Amino acid sequence: MTLFPLLLRRLFAAVLFSLSFGAPLHAESTCSAVSKMGVERLWLAQLAPPSRPGLPEAPKPLLGLPPDPGPLDPGEVRLHYMGRGEVVIIASDGTIATTDYSGIPGLSTIVPDVVTMNDTVPLQKTDEPDPRIPLVLRGWPDAAGRPAVHDVRVGSMLVRNVTTNTFGTAGQGVRVGGNSIFIFETEGLCIGHMGFLHEMPSEETFARIGRLDAAVIAIEGQHILPTDQMIEVLRRLQVKVVIPAHWNSYDVLAEVMGRFEAEFPVVMTRTPEIDLSTSKLPGSLTVILLDPQPFFF
Repeated sequence: MTLFPLLLRRLFAAVLFSLSFGAPLHAESTCSAVSKMGVERLWLAQLAPPSRPGLPEAPKPLLGLPPDPGPLDPGEVRLHYMGRGEVVIIASDGTIATTDYSGIPGLSTIVPDVVTMNDTVPLQKTDEPDPRIPLVLRGWPDAAGRPAVHDVRVGSMLVRNVTTNTFGTAGQGVRVGGNSIFIFETEGLCIGHMGFLHEMPSEETFARIGRLDAAVIAIEGQHILPTDQMIEVLRRLQVKVVIPAHWNSYDVLAEVMGRFEAEFPVVMTRTPEIDLSTSKLPGSLTVILLDPQPFFF
């Protein structure tokens, strides 16, 4: 899994960890508590108002990939980006989830405890998931048109979904509940995989999501939200770490990141992994670019 010479990896980690100010390692996540309060109380329940653009903030620690990633400490979560929307999420107790699970041979050597899938675009799902996977959560409506509903616990993870509507690529119109935002609550963190957002979430949808510490977002695809609207969504959810996904070319990535960079720090890690904890979140929204790589555990 080593992608850089040891010296460069250590330098990168040292720079990131040098920003540490310290915080309680097991701070309780508030995403579920906020999401259950209803629309009328959502903004009263926020821990802090969204950051005001243009105002400098004291730097906060930004985790970092150690020279040779090893076991996680209690309170840490590892995210490994495999490409498209496929992200491996690992809690310190060894619980493993994979988002947008495609089942493509050779991408990973693990059997996750839970996988999530959407069907908005190809390679977000597979019709033949590994039968050894205990939980396979599908994010689209069932045969009767009923939206997906998931709220399960596996190991130290609570996994739930919030549906959003999508638009067909060939004029099929609105598909109610066509996409699921999957939220992973573990180690005191709220991590959201946004799937493909085709419309601005409603007030009710924002309330059901609550707040997110980290979010995986799609930046390329038909009907997805314009970048300015996506930024508005991320601000409202109080996201601190944004991981771009679903990009097919560096030209598109550079174009979208140019818009983000006008307002937020954009960190190019040159690695596929990042370790997060409540004590290592940045003080305001920060974009983390991960290089897609297969996952070998």
